[in-house]
Amino acid sequence: MLIAVLLAAVVAVQWFRGGGRSSAKTPAQPTTVPVKVANAHRGDLDLTLKVIGRAEAYSTVTVQARVSGQLQQLMFQPGGHVKEGQTIIRIDLSLLQAQLDQSLGNLAKDEAQLQNAQTVLKRYQPLLGKGYVAQSDYDTYKANEGVYAASVKADKAAVELARTQLSYTEIKAPFESIAGAPLIYPGAQVTENNTSIVVLNQIRPIHVTFSIPETGLAGIKESMARGTVPVTISIPGTKQPAMQADLDFINNAVDPTTSTILLKARYGNDSDQLTPGQFVEVVLPTTRLTSVVTVPVVALQNSPLGSFVFVLNEDGTVTQRIVTAGPSSGNQIVIEKGLTGSERVVVDGQLLLVDGAHVRIVTDNP
Repeated sequence: MLIAVLLAAVVAVQWFRGGGRSSAKTPAQPTTVPVKVANAHRGDLDLTLKVIGRAEAYSTVTVQARVSGQLQQLMFQPGGHVKEGQTIIRIDLSLLQAQLDQSLGNLAKDEAQLQNAQTVLKRYQPLLGKGYVAQSDYDTYKANEGVYAASVKADKAAVELARTQLSYTEIKAPFESIAGAPLIYPGAQVTENNTSIVVLNQIRPIHVTFSIPETGLAGIKESMARGTVPVTISIPGTKQPAMQADLDFINNAVDPTTSTILLKARYGNDSDQLTPGQFVEVVLPTTRLTSVVTVPVVALQNSPLGSFVFVLNEDGTVTQRIVTAGPSSGNQIVIEKGLTGSERVVVDGQLLLVDGAHVRIVTDNP
């Protein structure tokens, strides 16, 4: 009797909690997994090569004096910019100025003697025909005119040489550049074509030098045949945006010891982002693949059966599809088999998925 009463009480409680209705079970809804997706794409893809390079001056000049003398003045700021044609060094010109003055004096003297000889010759020429002047005397006057004419030519050459040497006492920058530290200082004696004074580095533009394996040379040449080859340059360990340069030099021989070939890219460097000797990362295109299917690299997963991606179906489920992966470039990878290029693939949330799982697409937007 007591057991029957307890059972009746339990039924009454269940009826009360259910609002007087029967407690039939509701079918469970499938769990959806939040994922992010991206479109597979069919098109052309440029494969890239990433190497380490080094910035180097576009051109470098070690400035030397072209005349001997005492260094008088340095007219540049060490480590600062100098403009093309700017006077950067002065050498004492007093000795060379004296040599020029002497040459001008000799020229004036010989020009006066030449003029006198021409006057005498002109005066005696009509007298020669009348027999008033001996032929030997006339020949002497004519020879004197030739001697003085030759002296004048030599004096003019000496004046021009003296003026040229005097101009060498001011040394001008051959191009816009950055001056290094002085190698000698005012008061020192410089020797013609022997004493180095300062090193100038042209860094606008600047070269980025790097080497690639010889196996990538054919692809580089193919890219150059299509036009200018872009080169992306970045400085490791900084947040500075990547810089865009153009490939403008391929060495004429492969290094047999390393099986690499030297290349150079030209960068404007208008804001002095790069300094000669600085290490940089270089990325350049090598081979162009045409009409290939690509997906983001993060979409590719691995299993004992091979590589696969999760493909999103129209009904909100995913299918695990085995694929054959090819080369990659940047954040994209080629899918040689398994996709047509029209699918949407999962790029985030794959670890919670199984074949046939229901998914819910989410984005980074709030």
